[in-house]
Amino acid sequence: MLYLFIKAAISGLIIAIASEVARRSPALGALVIALPTATILAMIWLWRDTGDTLQVAALTQGTLFYVFATLPFFLIVPWLLRSGWGFWAALGVGSVVTVIAYLAMTALLARLGYRI
Repeated sequence: MLYLFIKAAISGLIIAIASEVARRSPALGALVIALPTATILAMIWLWRDTGDTLQVAALTQGTLFYVFATLPFFLIVPWLLRSGWGFWAALGVGSVVTVIAYLAMTALLARLGYRI
């Protein structure tokens, strides 16, 4: 249980730092967030927990494929916000589109024979 708390605290601290940086400089905050910190942390925790390089490789490959499904979110949300939509509505629409893109990517990968 202590180990889970430590993982959560370290992961949360990185997100908190990124949000503080973004408050002071949106461009620098975007750079910090664009870094694959969550993926790197997940890889570290998975390796630490399992020592299984194949699981780490599968996680990394799956992340690569799903990054493509995430891209529409980063196009739609700023466009909606600049078009006068409220924050929560734009975030909701972006999230729904992202879920649909994830489902489409999963179906496409299955058709191509990839298992994620």
